[in-house]
Amino acid sequence: MPPFRAISAVSLGGAYLLSSGRIPQIPQQNFLPTAAALWGIQLLMWAVWVVLLYPRLFSPLRGLPEPRGNSWFMGQFPTIVKVPTGTPMLEWINSIPNNGLIRYLGPFNQERLLVTSPKALAEVLVTKNYDFVKPDQFRHTIGRILGIGILLAEGDEHKMQRKNLLPAFAFRHIKDLYPVFWNKSCEGVEAMTAQILNDAAQRADSEKHSAVIEAGSWASRMTLDIIGVAGLGRDFDAIKNPDNRLTQAYGRVFKPSRSARFFQVLSLLITPKVVSWLPIKRNEDIGAAAQMIRAECAELVREKKQKLAQKELAGTDILSNLVDQLMTFLAAGHETTASAMTWAAYLLAKHPEVQERLRAEIREHLPPVSLDGDGATVSSMDIDRMPYLNAVCNEILRYFSPAPLTLRNAACDTSIQGQFVPKGTQVMLVPWAINKSEGLWGADALTFNPDRWMPKSDADKHAASGGATSNYAFMTFLHGPRSCIGQSFAKGEFACLLASWVGRFKMELHNKEEMDETKVEIKGGITARPKNGMYIKATIIEGW
Repeated sequence: MPPFRAISAVSLGGAYLLSSGRIPQIPQQNFLPTAAALWGIQLLMWAVWVVLLYPRLFSPLRGLPEPRGNSWFMGQFPTIVKVPTGTPMLEWINSIPNNGLIRYLGPFNQERLLVTSPKALAEVLVTKNYDFVKPDQFRHTIGRILGIGILLAEGDEHKMQRKNLLPAFAFRHIKDLYPVFWNKSCEGVEAMTAQILNDAAQRADSEKHSAVIEAGSWASRMTLDIIGVAGLGRDFDAIKNPDNRLTQAYGRVFKPSRSARFFQVLSLLITPKVVSWLPIKRNEDIGAAAQMIRAECAELVREKKQKLAQKELAGTDILSNLVDQLMTFLAAGHETTASAMTWAAYLLAKHPEVQERLRAEIREHLPPVSLDGDGATVSSMDIDRMPYLNAVCNEILRYFSPAPLTLRNAACDTSIQGQFVPKGTQVMLVPWAINKSEGLWGADALTFNPDRWMPKSDADKHAASGGATSNYAFMTFLHGPRSCIGQSFAKGEFACLLASWVGRFKMELHNKEEMDETKVEIKGGITARPKNGMYIKATIIEGW
C-alpha cells in the first residue's frame, strides 16, 4: 500500500514552505492547490518506483525463475483471475525449472514467491514459520467471519492458543467422536433418500429410485450438524431444516459469486478496512452473516458456561476447551469438509470403477445406514481397517484440496533456501500446485489414482505418503506449528460421510459434459467450489 502518511506529511510541509514566502526565489503559492499537487506528484513517483522500476531493476528476487507473458503493469494477474485459484501455479510448478522458488508478478507488479520444494516449504512452515505471517488483508477480511482465533493469530498469541487447544484434539478424544460422525452421516443419508424418493415419485418415468441432487448443499448441511454436535455440543438441525439460519448465513458468505471476486480484487487496491466501510451489497451480506454467527456463538458460550457452573456438562463435545474459538471452528470446521465432499461426489461419479470397488469394501465392513436404533454404530477401528476407503479419502484431498491456496508475508528480512527475502514479500503456499507436482508425485501426478495410497507389499514404506518421497508433497493440511489443528477431526468426519454416501447411493454426473474437468467452472475463495453447484444423479442401491 502507498505510504500515505509520509506522502501527506511531506506534501503539507512542502506546501507550507511554498505558500509562506520563506523561499524568496520561488513565487508564493496557494496552500491547498500546492499541497494537492505535491501529494499527486509523490504518489505518481511512488507508483513508478513500485510498479515499474523496483521489480524490474532493483529487486533482489529478480534472478529467480519466473513465468513468461507478464502484463506491463499487472504481471500475471490477468491470467490468474481468469482461471481457478492455483491453476497457473500448477502449470508453472510442472513446467518451470527451479530450485524451490518461483517468482511471479501480481497486480501492479507486486512480487510473489511460489514455494515449490520440500526443503523450502519446511523453512517457511517449520524452521522459520514465525518469520512468515498471515497478511493483514487476509486477517481483516476473513476475521470478519472466522473471528481472530487460532487460524489468524500470530506469534506468541498463536503459540499460546495452540497449546491451550491441543488437548481438545487429542488422538483418543477424536477417536471417541467417530460414532457422532457416523450417526449424523446416517441421518443425512436418510434425509437424502427421502428427498430422492419424493422427487422420483413426482416424475412420470420409470426411475423410481433416482433423482438429481446438489451435492454441495447437502454436504454443507451435514458437516454443519456434525461440527455442531461433535464440536460444540449443539445440534443445529441443518439436515432437517435447509433454511437453518447458520446454513443460510454461511451460504451467503462462502458461495462463489462475481461480487465476491470483485470484493477480493478491490481489497488489493485499497486497505481491507476501508473496503469494509463501502456501501456495497457484499459488505451488507458479510456484516449480517457475521452478526448472526457471533450471536449464535455468544449463546453457545453462555449455555456452556452455565452448564459448567452447574456441573451439568457431559458428553464428548470439544467446546469445553474451545470457548474463544467458536467463530473459527464453526466456519472452518464445516466448510472445508463440505468442499471435500462436493469434489468426492464429482470424482467418484467420474470414476465409477473406484466407486464400485469402494462400495464393496464399505458394505463388507460397515453396518447398513439406520436411524431406528437397530443399526450398529461405527467406531474409529471400523474406519481404520478399511484401506481403500482411506486411500480414496487421501486421494480426493490430494487431488482437490479444499483450500487451494494460502498466503504468508515476510514479517522481517529473512531467507528461504539461502535466497534473501525482503520484509513484506508475499509468499504463496499453493496445495493445488504442490499436491499435483510431477517432481514430487511422479508422472501420474495429474491422475486421480487412489491406489497410490495402497501398500504394494508389507515392506512398502511410501504408501503412507501416497508414493511421494516427502511429507511436504501433501499440503492439504499444511505442516508445522501452523498446520491444521483439526486435521484428525476432518479426516474422520470425511471418511464417515463418504462411506455413508457411497454405501447407499450410486452417483453419476447429471451433465455428462462435466466429465471434463476443464468444463467445470471453479470459483475459489476460502475454499474451492464449483461455481454453479455440483449436480449429481443419485440412485438408491437396495440392501444397505
